[in-house]
Amino acid sequence: MKQTPELRNLLSQESAVRRLKEESCPRKTVSFYRYVKISRPRQLRDDLFVEWSLLGVLGRVYLAPEGINAQISLPKSNVENFIQKVEHRKVFKNMQFKWALEEGESFIKLSIKVKHQIVADGLTEGAYNMADIGTHLKPEEFHEVLEDSSVVVVDVRNHYESRIGFFEGAYRPNCDTFKEELPMIQEYLKGKEKKKILLYCTGGIRCEKASAFLKAKGFKNVYQLEGGIINYAHEMRERGIISRFKGKNFVFDGRLGERVTADIVSTCDQCGVACDEYTNCENEVCNLLFIQCALCKERQSGCCTEKCLLVKKLPPEARRKYRKLFGPTNEKLFRSRQRPELRRRAIIKQMGPELRRRAIIKQMGPELRRRAICDVVGYNLNIF
Repeated sequence: MKQTPELRNLLSQESAVRRLKEESCPRKTVSFYRYVKISRPRQLRDDLFVEWSLLGVLGRVYLAPEGINAQISLPKSNVENFIQKVEHRKVFKNMQFKWALEEGESFIKLSIKVKHQIVADGLTEGAYNMADIGTHLKPEEFHEVLEDSSVVVVDVRNHYESRIGFFEGAYRPNCDTFKEELPMIQEYLKGKEKKKILLYCTGGIRCEKASAFLKAKGFKNVYQLEGGIINYAHEMRERGIISRFKGKNFVFDGRLGERVTADIVSTCDQCGVACDEYTNCENEVCNLLFIQCALCKERQSGCCTEKCLLVKKLPPEARRKYRKLFGPTNEKLFRSRQRPELRRRAIIKQMGPELRRRAIIKQMGPELRRRAICDVVGYNLNIF
């Protein structure tokens, strides 16, 4: 008899990674969403956690009174059973599943959270009507309409996503979040109310709200890519059509991206060479998401700056002291991850030991300079 799982994940990250590596069955990564009224999201959350845990589901799921937003992975052998269980629920009947373009270690735990919204928009209630959204275009229709030079194409994603892949000619807002993006899009489209507007995002969930928002603001000809970039890439591959989307599709899991075309449209944040490989800084307190080429990754041991490299080279006990002092990930830095400004610091590596030491100290803010790392952890950082 199977034991009913806990209603929350009790595994440490290390244990979760170890358990995943011990699996013998290959996994499939999939995302899906639906805007639908959910009357008891907390009860549904508990029911899904038990049901999906028994199927080996890992991933991140948001539930809210307005619907569900899920990005998960599960054993390939359980895919059919999972789909049946999802669609057995009336609110999720005929769900559109978007299967990953590339597989990899996407998730290590299952997290299902109840939120106020499945996509935070920062708008007041009644600012838009989700029953009045843009017209859905199939991938091949979207592809054809892109040939019309009079249409306005808008990328409904964050800046760090569009850094590594986009439809050429699209407006790509320089923003951190969806709620920041909506007023930026509205401002950009001023005077274009009568033009045909094409929206696209990763899987379609943000386009639904963005199109409803624009229609509420008076835009009449609003269209959106059905199934998002994921669906478009699958369709183009199956039909043997050259993709108009260039580069990688950013994903919010351990893969950090899946390749759509061979084009590399971005550069390493440290040396400037063509590169589209995202990584998180190996200093856990920093955790900066940035683009780093293989050579810089080797030279910097996966760190974004010399300061973070210092921390990584600390012995375990000293690193624990450092984390305890500076706390968890610097959220302000993490949320500004698409503008790391690391390249100007790369010249420090070319300096002699003394100049390098002074330059690193100079880069630190007053508080960090006052509490030099070696004093903080009581360890001699004689690594230069």
